Amino acid sequence: MTDFALARRNMVDGQLRPNRVTNAPILAAVSELPREQFLPAGLKSVAYSDEDVPLGNGRFLMEPMVLARLIQSLQPATDDKALVVASGQGYGVALLARLVQSVVGVENDAAMHGSADQTIKALGFANVSLRTGQPEAGAPESGPYDVILIEGAVREIPKAILDQLAEGGRLATVVAGAPGALGVAQLVVKEGGVTSGRPLFDAGTPVLPGFAPPARFTF
Repeated sequence: MTDFALARRNMVDGQLRPNRVTNAPILAAVSELPREQFLPAGLKSVAYSDEDVPLGNGRFLMEPMVLARLIQSLQPATDDKALVVASGQGYGVALLARLVQSVVGVENDAAMHGSADQTIKALGFANVSLRTGQPEAGAPESGPYDVILIEGAVREIPKAILDQLAEGGRLATVVAGAPGALGVAQLVVKEGGVTSGRPLFDAGTPVLPGFAPPARFTF
């Protein structure tokens, strides 16, 4: 039987700390949150592996180090309102819920939404609202948001989601590279009503379904 508490400590000490995850509240959240509870029974044994866990239908539970570094880059504060796009099984939502005032998660896969809702409730989170809807549209009815996490890689960050950032807000995701190339984790900040991004680190995070760039006219 897997010792999940030991696996969790090994993940923090072997994957996160050596890869520049230094924020104490984030390390505490990861150390205490049972990641295995956000996976189906047949996948719990690989909950703490250092890679993306395939969930089927082109979806993955993001690699722990990449997710932790993305959240760290957001500099979440206790009075922040957060949005998690493509919230999947709810693990990223739960991590942020330990760090900010409130979290909205948006997911279009009904089975994942149901599983996440059940897990979030079982763990006693009272500051989370999970919605069903197209992730690329975000959740504008509850915005704007101080923090937005897109939990997966995208070819391009949708304008509809960027528009949901509050002034001074931060968005983190992985922008996919060309086929066969690594993507790049990016932090986007809104200042003076304008959003601008900067690269953070390379990441091989799989691309989320349904986030195709908008069509462009060519002449």
